[in-house]
Amino acid sequence: MTNTPKLAIVLLSYNSLELVKQFLPKIIEYTPKSDDYQIILVDNASVDDTQTFMKNNYPNIRVITLAENHGFTNGYVESLAQIEAKYYCLISSDIEVTPHFTEPIITLMEGDCNIAACQPKIMSWDRRNEFEYAGAAGGMIDHLGYPFARGRIIDQVEIDEGQYDNIQEVFWASGACMFVRADVYHKAGGLDNDYFAHMEEIDLCWRMKNMGYKIMFHPDAKVFHMGGFIIKYGSSAKVYRNHRNNLIMLLKNLPPYEGLWKIPLRFVMDFLTMIKMALDGNWKTIWAVSKAHQDFVFRFGKWHAKRIEAKKLWANRNHTGIYPHSMVWQYFVKKAKKFSDFNWTP
Repeated sequence: MTNTPKLAIVLLSYNSLELVKQFLPKIIEYTPKSDDYQIILVDNASVDDTQTFMKNNYPNIRVITLAENHGFTNGYVESLAQIEAKYYCLISSDIEVTPHFTEPIITLMEGDCNIAACQPKIMSWDRRNEFEYAGAAGGMIDHLGYPFARGRIIDQVEIDEGQYDNIQEVFWASGACMFVRADVYHKAGGLDNDYFAHMEEIDLCWRMKNMGYKIMFHPDAKVFHMGGFIIKYGSSAKVYRNHRNNLIMLLKNLPPYEGLWKIPLRFVMDFLTMIKMALDGNWKTIWAVSKAHQDFVFRFGKWHAKRIEAKKLWANRNHTGIYPHSMVWQYFVKKAKKFSDFNWTP
């Protein structure tokens, strides 16, 4: 009988053989050589030659093959049910890791059993001195449910000058590279398969925060993220999923009664966003936001049932990382373009 590994690094790939060729060798090189560490590639029903490549070049690495692609979330929902480990590292195929990307985070999580998840510093792959959009130096959220990050507000990305080189409790950890305690992941219900992609890691982190756990950022672990490889930034598909999934997330996780006014307010704010889209000539994105609203309203009963299930796990809810004001107001009216401009300590 073999011991349960301490960490399973789970690399999710969908038709990204070239990225696997480019980035898998560094994951192998920079992962401690121990039975406590495993690397697993999840082939999310790719139609390229990933299977053959892995068999011929990395026969000792476990490959989990999914018969159908039902999205980013399902890739992990199906595969993690088959993986035993104390911690998972969920990592996208477009991530380039650096030396010691695992050790600081595992050491931190081993020292505090109340830490459910942690992310490394996430930098841009092609602009190496800049933070990357998806996660940067740890995710936050404002009281209306708009996510942002230390190092990235809306579309303003900061240069890394060491300003966030502190171990920090945050609100959410990026799904591009997230370390998560396996038992807490499963207890929380895992990633929500109805999301398909986008906001799924924020929803998971919010549920774990509502259970009383902490989400952390560690600056001594660093990765570079290519970003937008599967669904391009600004595409109508991304706009649709971001708006719909954000509304679902609010309904599932907001404190009692807050959704009664915050969700309608979000519809109003989305309408103002659609006016701006019209002025800019972005008709496809207007359709995407409208479709997101329809999906949320027409399937409201389904989304509300998710809230009922999630609420059963609420205990000592942790509010750290929730900005008590409007990030949108700060950005567009107060012209706050950096996290430090908010004059707020989480």
